[in-house]
Amino acid sequence: MDKPFAGSWSLILGASSGMGRATALALAAAGSNIIGVHLDRAQRQPEVDELARKIEEYGVAGHLLNENAASDPGRARLLATVRELAGGTGIRVLLHSLAFGALAPFLPPVRGGGGEPPAVATRAQLEMTLSVMAHSLVYWVQDLVREELLPPGAKVFAMTSATTRRVSPTYGLVLAAKRALESHIRQLAVDLAPRGVSVNAIRAGVTLTDSFLRIPESDDLQQRALARHPHGRLTTPEDVAEAILLLAQARSSWLTGNIIGVDGGEDFTM
Repeated sequence: MDKPFAGSWSLILGASSGMGRATALALAAAGSNIIGVHLDRAQRQPEVDELARKIEEYGVAGHLLNENAASDPGRARLLATVRELAGGTGIRVLLHSLAFGALAPFLPPVRGGGGEPPAVATRAQLEMTLSVMAHSLVYWVQDLVREELLPPGAKVFAMTSATTRRVSPTYGLVLAAKRALESHIRQLAVDLAPRGVSVNAIRAGVTLTDSFLRIPESDDLQQRALARHPHGRLTTPEDVAEAILLLAQARSSWLTGNIIGVDGGEDFTM
């Protein structure tokens, strides 16, 4: 089997499930060593161990680190490990797939009668959601550049969402974070162009990941997407991983600063 990423290192932020897990496996199958960051409780450790086993079955190194990739101390600890493991070659592929954010309405619904109004988004929730799902990408790129760990030809990807063009009752905080992330992608593309590093956002279609299923309106969203989908099915994490693998193989940095739809035509069907 062809191993286009043989000897390289990939860094997956959010590696234990969904898009991050699928991409880690796809890159490992293509020969890349994997540094995967996750933040899971002890009860999910068997799933993490199983992922590590599958990565190593491809004959590559797999290091899965349980750490908060969005915190400054966590990032500093992780960066030391990245430097130790990949200092000789740098990171070939960086995937930002951190999906920890608050789901809450901005305002309570207008309704008659008494009763306790539902909780609305707080300043802390808004700032946390933007920090984790958007701003942390900038901090990671800053640190990797400072440590000379993003060589020419490296590819940076971040996960945005099909729902950035729509509004749903509890998704406002995440929507703001995804829009900020897309803006960061464009700015980073310009800033990294002289270094020969490309930066793109992947806009997946509706995908039944753990984070998507936590959205209170997820059942309605998936039914509407499925009803109009030209392929007759929803996007899978493996669809996204396949696209990232294809895009990451190009050495050129000319494809950069884009929001790339990976949805099988879902976004433009009525």
